[in-house]
Amino acid sequence: MPTDLASIIPLVAMIAVFYFLLIRPQQKRDKATKELRNNLEVGDKLTTIGGITGTILNIKDDDITIETGIDRTKITFKRWAISMKDSPVTDD
Repeated sequence: MPTDLASIIPLVAMIAVFYFLLIRPQQKRDKATKELRNNLEVGDKLTTIGGITGTILNIKDDDITIETGIDRTKITFKRWAISMKDSPVTDD
């Protein structure tokens, strides 16, 4: 009976290591990304997962319209395609 318990302990330890090193950090990143996408506002500068940058013109449900480039091209993306919100540039 004690040998059965001794063989289970390393398995439980491996599962705990996987949880704290792989699963938990991924859950934190997913939560932060979801929060970022839900807190977007008109006028925010952002980058899509394809690398396109622009300024938000309109948000309607899951569709976000951005304006990009010198010629002010308007492109509509789904909310899930937003990668990150660009921080404003400050003049120091």
